[in-house]
Amino acid sequence: MAAIIDLQDIVKVYQTGDVKVRAVCGVSLTIQPGAFVAIMGASGSGKSTMMNILGCLDQPTSGLYLLDGMDVSQLSPEERAEIRNEKIGFVFQGFNLLARTSARDNIELPMLYAHPPLSRKEQVQRVDDALEIVGLTDRADHLPNQLSGGQQQRVAIARSLVMKPALLLADEPTGNLDTQTSIEIMDAFQTLNDRGITIAMVTHELDIAQYTKRNVVMRDGKIISDRLVENRLNAKAEMERLQREQRAADLASWDSLPSCELRSMR
Repeated sequence: MAAIIDLQDIVKVYQTGDVKVRAVCGVSLTIQPGAFVAIMGASGSGKSTMMNILGCLDQPTSGLYLLDGMDVSQLSPEERAEIRNEKIGFVFQGFNLLARTSARDNIELPMLYAHPPLSRKEQVQRVDDALEIVGLTDRADHLPNQLSGGQQQRVAIARSLVMKPALLLADEPTGNLDTQTSIEIMDAFQTLNDRGITIAMVTHELDIAQYTKRNVVMRDGKIISDRLVENRLNAKAEMERLQREQRAADLASWDSLPSCELRSMR
């Protein structure tokens, strides 16, 4: 089976005045269909540049990038935009939802640029399917400010799915979320991955990376580690553990109240 991502000796050099900065230094990487990969590294490691190249937001200075079997290394900006809409779904840290637009309408947005255009019936069906996948069918008509942070991120995930992309790219998708909501989002990603969707995710959080299947670590523009995840975390099991701990904490708090306070609350 052909790789979804095949990078061969990718180099990215930025020119700042007379100074050349090598952000990515000869990286080769293969990601197969159905993979769930975390790309990690400290600030300046090159992981954000890698994400931009993978997402066809930028092009490498040299090297070969095959996306779902297509050479996208040196496409024009217009061609990259078309590839992004057809083959890549994006999920960002900041959700990037239109504030005065319902969840349903936010999810529909990528289909407005489809070539050839999709029928209205097909658009509605795809939105309904995406809402069901992320568990937000009953929130379709809500505005972003009527949704929790986790629900807004689920809308963003649904939006990334409607074009049926070959690849889902997530850039720090839990960066703005609390622990419980982060685990809920990782549960959504694990569910999508179990359905066969290929996911590459940039994260600096070691615990979040433990929900993926493979960790790729970068430093100074190079891959220094590429390993399968051992003792992979299961998001559903972690949610159950958190809920048990919360119930135990609530009981302990209740038991610690003086008897006079307990009587007054009855």
